[in-house]
Amino acid sequence: MKPAKTFARVLAASAAAASLLGLAACQENDNFDRSTQIGPNPTLPEPHQYLFPPMKIGTPVGWSQGQAPTVAKGLQIKALATDLRHPRSLLVLPNGDVLVAEPSGPPPEPVTRPKSIVLSWFLSAAHGKSSGANRITLLRDANGDGATEQRTVFLDHQNSPFGMALVGGDLYVANTDAVMRFPYTEGQTKIDAAGTKLLDLPGGPINHHWTKSLTASADGKLLYAGVGSNSNVAENGMEAEKGRAAVWEIDRESGRARVFASGLRNPNGLSIEPTTHALWAVINERDELGPNLVPDYMTSVREGAFYGWPYSYYGQHVDPRVMPPNPELVAKAIPPDFALSSHVAPLGMAFVTDGPLAAMFGQGAFVGEHGSWDRDHFNGYKVIFVPFKDGKPSGPVKDVVTGFVNDKDQVYGRPVGVAIDKTGALLIADDVGDVVWRVTAGS
Repeated sequence: MKPAKTFARVLAASAAAASLLGLAACQENDNFDRSTQIGPNPTLPEPHQYLFPPMKIGTPVGWSQGQAPTVAKGLQIKALATDLRHPRSLLVLPNGDVLVAEPSGPPPEPVTRPKSIVLSWFLSAAHGKSSGANRITLLRDANGDGATEQRTVFLDHQNSPFGMALVGGDLYVANTDAVMRFPYTEGQTKIDAAGTKLLDLPGGPINHHWTKSLTASADGKLLYAGVGSNSNVAENGMEAEKGRAAVWEIDRESGRARVFASGLRNPNGLSIEPTTHALWAVINERDELGPNLVPDYMTSVREGAFYGWPYSYYGQHVDPRVMPPNPELVAKAIPPDFALSSHVAPLGMAFVTDGPLAAMFGQGAFVGEHGSWDRDHFNGYKVIFVPFKDGKPSGPVKDVVTGFVNDKDQVYGRPVGVAIDKTGALLIADDVGDVVWRVTAGS
């Protein structure tokens, strides 16, 4: 078949499906109190199954000159860098330099079901025209005033880089298919070395959740990598899920690796909680069970624990779509620590213990919520703060940065990775606006 005819048929199928999606969305009446799904014991309504689930994606428009997100009272926000190429994750180096991963993402995955055509078309529209560069960019703000004085391509020709971790003189980069190690000297503005592969990670040919988060243990001896599932709920078969929906533990010296915890559909934002030194992550849960199922969450990641995916959610609530079922494994599933509401798509997390933002908010974690698509009312599209006490979430969640979507369903930006810079300011990677934002205390 000629490419033009194939494209026309895809467009026709997409248009027809969009009509069905619109009908499905109109039939949804979302009067659900989303606040009941934030906390350790979220409300879980009955699941629904759909030919096409309710969907809503805003039109990406980017930020106009001088425009910025809205911040909570007592905060200021300005762009640290603009005109980036799909910035998604951040790493602050000891000298204050900021590394920004700008991945392109892997090629489109094979179509395994008719609605995959519609879903891929629909979701691609959410990211706008920006494409990544498969590189890591360095931003230098030497005097800490929030203005970038120097900007260089720090590391080029990577394979959808996302996670980054620095231990001593070793910089580790989690590409979509491998963890790479590069030599680093403080103050350098570019790495020319080819790097050494420490470990292969599950990649293609299907690579559904391709972002690989990365962090180091408190003592620097181990690395932890997040590997997302290869599907929504194992519709590509469990063979395609080997080693996926898991957090891997990697010995930094030898490259020895094992699955540290499993049943985590799409773990991101891997971070060490500073009080207990426990590993934490934010998790994107499954789709297509309804606008208020399943809550995404943040959780401590326990050694040897199973968190349910794909057979169950939020502990032992069975997903009726997964065949054959696995009751023995469901019986072992543990619930996560803290729900963040359904379909908010958390992708970044950064803990804060001191400095000006901690003086305002207390100790806790900032979480970047990329935003929903699997519901007919937007959810997420903001950065929140989750207070912590004694190493656990406590107290009400607070909105910190909002205003990424307007009342015309236009999307200016979508927050992804977050980090705390050397001055204590909050940095936010915005992959639709192509900006790194910097949030400081002071009105």
